[in-house]
Amino acid sequence: MDVSFGTIWEAIAAGLPDAVAISEPGRDYTFAEFDDRAARLAAALESAGVGPGDKVACYLYNSAAYLEAVFAAVKIGAVPVNANYRYTRDELTALLADADAAALLFSGDLAANVAHAGQTLPSLRLLVRVGPVPESSGLPPVVRDAPELSGIYATTAPRPPRPRPGSDQLFMYTGGTTGKPKGVIWRMSDLLGSMSAGLFGRLGIAAPPATLDELVAVARDAAAAGESPVVLSVVPLMHATGLFNIMGTLAIGGRAVLTRPGGLDPRHVWETVAAQRVRTLLVAGNAVCQPLVDELLAAEAGGRPHDLGSLTSITSSGTVLSDRLKRALHERAAITITDAIASSEGGPFAFAVTSSVADLPSRFYPAAATRVLAADGSPVIPGSGEVGTLAFSGPIPSGYYKDAAKTSATFRVVGEVRYTMPGDLATVEADGAIRFLGRGAGVINTGGEKVHPQEVEDVLLAQPGVTDASVVGIPDDTWGERVVAVVATQNGSPTEQELRAAVRGRLAGYKVPRAIVLLPALPRTPTGKLELARVRRIAADALEPPA
Repeated sequence: MDVSFGTIWEAIAAGLPDAVAISEPGRDYTFAEFDDRAARLAAALESAGVGPGDKVACYLYNSAAYLEAVFAAVKIGAVPVNANYRYTRDELTALLADADAAALLFSGDLAANVAHAGQTLPSLRLLVRVGPVPESSGLPPVVRDAPELSGIYATTAPRPPRPRPGSDQLFMYTGGTTGKPKGVIWRMSDLLGSMSAGLFGRLGIAAPPATLDELVAVARDAAAAGESPVVLSVVPLMHATGLFNIMGTLAIGGRAVLTRPGGLDPRHVWETVAAQRVRTLLVAGNAVCQPLVDELLAAEAGGRPHDLGSLTSITSSGTVLSDRLKRALHERAAITITDAIASSEGGPFAFAVTSSVADLPSRFYPAAATRVLAADGSPVIPGSGEVGTLAFSGPIPSGYYKDAAKTSATFRVVGEVRYTMPGDLATVEADGAIRFLGRGAGVINTGGEKVHPQEVEDVLLAQPGVTDASVVGIPDDTWGERVVAVVATQNGSPTEQELRAAVRGRLAGYKVPRAIVLLPALPRTPTGKLELARVRRIAADALEPPA
């Protein structure tokens, strides 16, 4: 179907108006309400001069408002843009400037970080606040007087539905292998195509619907049979794993379940699973699953085991999910765990699917459109031990926004086939299984968040007394990798605490090194080249517990 997700959701709302689309703490929203609220916000965007191709950024926690903002944007052909709610003032301003954002919806308690962008970016035509701002915040008028979303819903008439084409876009900003965050450009039709097999396969439908009427019929049949998906995203909607899976859920008349905003509360997650009869849980590797498993064990030990009877599947993407945690989950629920190697730039490249403890150890097998390509473009021969790059040729993004060089480096044509190749290295076992080796470009993946070392190094090198710095990722069972810095200073000043504070003041919290090793000098060759292997050993030793 060559249509926008906005047009799909409008059709679902017309066909299943009373079905619940979103459940958040204390409130359910039917598809009719979801459509009406988004239509009112869409009208407000248009009144501010926001139209097709303009960028609408979401600097929001997980909430119905996030999904309503995306729906409102795509209704008018505007481009939804994710802004990580962990970003500091400067990081947010840089992203909005790169995206040429015309509108920004922001959570009230993040207002202080919005002030700089609101005062300095001429592209911003509308700021919309979601929730109250802290008292005595000293905010400038452009932020303090921004209309509140609930006020827009109360005073703005809904915009009538108008079909939008599949050529409309969505930006998914990612650190990835690109250094500073870059906007991955997804056409709506390609995004739908990338998720169609899994989306309709779960309903037992081999071929995707060809028309909107057929899609609505599929959603109605699923609802009548009690088979509509009910999906809880523990992953932030600002990440592709969360947003794309929830977008797909809503596209087939399923229900998106959200927990209260803030940090991960494992007990609240499991209580929500039980109360909302959640069927699918979206997570991001060990960083999310370890606290969830810890809570399951603690609840059992305390004689208050959680009810997992509704849960049928867990989907993980973005970072490693260990077999140790998969075993614990399989032992407590009759679930299928789908562990995916994927990226904002496309995929999924490979899946490891387990349905019981008997399926462990888990192994990754490539998707139909995946290849592992050697440096010369030829396929890696299974069992050869040769290292290649994961490549996916299914529906993929158009490229990166305003970065032709990185677009051509990641989205490559090999043998007349266009692939997305973000830089994931792998070998192919004799039976076709893929052994994932990580990113070749040095990006650090910590708990599903991407950290580019150069960005952290730049902050460290700007501190008085710092003469050299290197930032690396060290393997970690929970987080996938931990950020560690090895820093050369003059006479041991500044201290580790001062350097961590300096990074925290400039960058998001997940970019702050978990450990900083202070040395008189970093190991370099006579020609000045950094001896990265030695740096990694030094960093790894810093994380080793004392004997």
